[in-house]
Amino acid sequence: MNYTEKLPTPKEFFDLFETTGWNEKYQLSQEEYYTALQNSWYCISVYDNNQLVGFGRVICDSIVHALILDVIVHPNRQGEGIGKNIMDKLLTQCKKHQVRDIQLFSATNKAGFYEKLGFNRRKDSAPGMELKKYW
Repeated sequence: MNYTEKLPTPKEFFDLFETTGWNEKYQLSQEEYYTALQNSWYCISVYDNNQLVGFGRVICDSIVHALILDVIVHPNRQGEGIGKNIMDKLLTQCKKHQVRDIQLFSATNKAGFYEKLGFNRRKDSAPGMELKKYW
């Protein structure tokens, strides 16, 4: 397994991204999503035999806030520790910069995975809102 900070090609990422079903909601082109990746603060790509099998990224201000996004492991490779290794690398980068607040978007039914890594579910009384308007 090869873990690298190098971005995958647009096609490699988009093929992996499509395994999640998330693009049904976002309706993004391969080029649009790749532009988003290029604007990330930190990324990890995971290859096995030159095939992208995992990915994760952080957007961050380098001091106060970080948001972990797009933690994806190919469905055929889940349960092998790849997701945990991705998260370890993303969190190590945040800790290295002493980022004080680390948030993440969790896919449906994946909260238990993140809880094992020390994350807590937001309480109903916790601050945080979302605007779901797609222009």
